[in-house]
Amino acid sequence: MEPWLKELLEAGSDGKKVTEKQSRIVRAAIEMFAEKGYAASSTSEIAQRAGVAEGTIFRHYKTKKDLLLAIATPALARLIAPFVMREFRGVLSADYDSFESFLRALIDNRIEFVKQNLSLFKILVQELPFHSDLQERFREAILPLVLERVERILDRFKAEGKLRDLPNVTLVRLIVSAVFGYVLARTWSEAREETRWNDEAEREATIAFLVRGLT
Repeated sequence: MEPWLKELLEAGSDGKKVTEKQSRIVRAAIEMFAEKGYAASSTSEIAQRAGVAEGTIFRHYKTKKDLLLAIATPALARLIAPFVMREFRGVLSADYDSFESFLRALIDNRIEFVKQNLSLFKILVQELPFHSDLQERFREAILPLVLERVERILDRFKAEGKLRDLPNVTLVRLIVSAVFGYVLARTWSEAREETRWNDEAEREATIAFLVRGLT
């Protein structure tokens, strides 16, 4: 069981421990949403995988959308945000001697996080662009925590002349775009067992691209 899912099931979506049937429903829904996406997953399929009657799902969750929100919304707002920050804190608290060393630590950290929490990554990548309520939770729960710490690092590099004097929002956008693109492509290539993917070369190209453009 992925670490984030274990914590979610132990805590429950509303702070109360979930029942055994709810646990099976949530796990089945996460598997289905990660494999097929929210739109292509039906409650009957989720019920079948969970080993419960479809009506049992609707006793706990009024609609399929409520089931998605029960997984993602409290997870983002109450569990995933501190979970992400706990896993991210070492990167954001370290003292780096160069922008390149910060990028390497950032990439290593995010790759490890995705490896351990692949279904969460898939659900967020697939569903965030299409659900404004999830986007709002993400902006409220995670972005301020991350940006506050990242900006301190960027401001120090700029003050030391190691980074171009661009607005932090621009720097973050460029860094996130390149790093996320690399991590996403890497995840897809692993899932497809893509033999043409040279991970070391792709990582170095990503780092070189950012270092040359921003330092």
